[in-house]
Amino acid sequence: MPTRFAALAILAALAAPLPAADPGPWATYRGNPQRTGNTDNQPGPAAPAVLWTIRSQDHFVASPVPVGTSVYLSGLGAFNRPAIALYPAGGTGEPKATWARSAPYLRLASVSSPAVSGNYLVFGDGMHQDSGGVLHCLTADTGRPIWQLPMPGDLIHLEGAPTVADGKVYMGAGAGGVLCVDLTKVTLDGKEYTPAEIEKLQDEKWKQLLAKFEEDKKKDKDLAVPPSEDDLLKPAPKVVWKKGEVKWHVDAPVCVTGDKVLVCTSYLDQEKVGERALYCLNAATGETLWTKPLALNPWGGASVLGNTVVVSGSSVGYYYTKLKGAKGNLAAFDLATGAPKWTKDVPGGIVGCVALADGLAVCTATDGKVRAFNLADGDRRWIYEAKTPLFAPPAVAGGVVYAGDLNGVIHAIDLKDGAGKWKLDLGADPAVRAPGMVYGGVTAHGGKLYVATCNLEGPLARKPTCVVCIGTK
Repeated sequence: MPTRFAALAILAALAAPLPAADPGPWATYRGNPQRTGNTDNQPGPAAPAVLWTIRSQDHFVASPVPVGTSVYLSGLGAFNRPAIALYPAGGTGEPKATWARSAPYLRLASVSSPAVSGNYLVFGDGMHQDSGGVLHCLTADTGRPIWQLPMPGDLIHLEGAPTVADGKVYMGAGAGGVLCVDLTKVTLDGKEYTPAEIEKLQDEKWKQLLAKFEEDKKKDKDLAVPPSEDDLLKPAPKVVWKKGEVKWHVDAPVCVTGDKVLVCTSYLDQEKVGERALYCLNAATGETLWTKPLALNPWGGASVLGNTVVVSGSSVGYYYTKLKGAKGNLAAFDLATGAPKWTKDVPGGIVGCVALADGLAVCTATDGKVRAFNLADGDRRWIYEAKTPLFAPPAVAGGVVYAGDLNGVIHAIDLKDGAGKWKLDLGADPAVRAPGMVYGGVTAHGGKLYVATCNLEGPLARKPTCVVCIGTK
C-alpha cells in the first residue's frame, strides 16, 4: 500500500461453504479466513506477564506468525534491508534465531506476513517504491530456498500476505493484480520437479558450495568468500493463472474460502491507477464470479465467516501524520452472490482487517476505538475506548479481543460486552521498556500473545523496537 513509511525506508453460525482441504498451521493472513489472528481458540493470559523480549533495530510491519513451538518474524532494517527469521516461541529470556535470511538472498524490503503450509513458508517482497517484487518459498524448518517467482514492473510489489490452499498459492501483487501458482510443481532448467526433490537438490548444491569454500580457504583464506543462499539453484513455480494486471492494485491480502478467492483492489489517488472494488474469483480458474464497488480503499482485505464477507475501508493508509479527519467503513456482502447485506460508516479509518467471531465483526480504527458489530445486521454491539489511534487489526481468542495501539499498549477486551480486562504498556513495562507502534497486530497461540513494534514514523521514529511474548508466569 502507498504509505509514508514505504517512502521513508519503508453467528450464531451461518451456513458455511464447502471448505478447502486443510491448508496447514498458518496458511493465510491472520491464521484463517475469519482473520482472528489465532488458530487454536486458546485465550491469552488472565494476568499478563512478559515472558521474553527481542530488542531490535528492525521495524516490524508484518505481524508475528506463531506455528507450533516457533514464531516467524519479518522485519525491515536500515536502508530497507529485509530480514525473515524463525525463533523458538517458548521459554524465557531473549530467544536466539533458529535461522535467518537477509541480503544478498533477499534483495527487496518485505512487509508480507508469511504463510506456512506443511514444511513450506511463502512470502512476498517489494514495497510501493520498488519496481517489481518476488514471491518466495523456503523450507519452514531450515529456511532453505525452494523457489522464487520474480515479478518485474512498475508499481508491482507483493506487500500483502499469501494464502496457501489445496496446493496452490494465491497472492496480490499491486499493479500485477492477483496470481495463483502451484506449490507442488517447480521448474528448473526446463524440467519439472516436486518441492521435495528441489529440497534435495538444494542440499546437494549447498554441500558443493561449502566444499569449494573450504578448498578456496586452503589456497588463500583471506580471499575465500563463504557461500550464501543467493548462490543456490533458482527454480520457479508453475503459474496457474493471473488476473487484474494493470487494471487492479492489490496490496491487501487475498482471502480464500472453499472454491472462491476474494480480492480487494484499491485506487491510488496520486498515481491515478487501480480500482476500489471487491472481486470474487473462481479459485481454480481465476474467472470472475461477481464484483462490487467499494467506497474506500480496502487496505486490510476481506474477512469471511460462513456466507458473509466483510471488508474494511479507510480514507487514509498507514500515515501517522494524516489521521485527523480520517474516515472508515465496513461493508458486508453475501459470499455466494455478492449481494450487499449492510454497511456502517465509522469516524476513523479502519486500516486493518476485521476479525469475525461468535457472530460479531470486530475492528480497530484510527479514532482510538475498538468496535464490535452484529455480523447478521451490522448493528453495533459495543465500543471500547483505547484513547490512542489503532492501525493493527484485532486478534480474537477464547472470547477475548486483543488490540495493540500506536503507543505500544496492548488492550485485552471482553468479546461479549466490550469491557476492558487488562492493559500492558510495552514502553513502561520493566521487562520491555521499548515504546513503539503496533502495525501488524497481536497474534495468539497456545495461550500466549506475540506482538512486534514499528518505529519508522511518529514521535518514536528510528527508536529501537521490540518483539514480545506475553503469557503467564
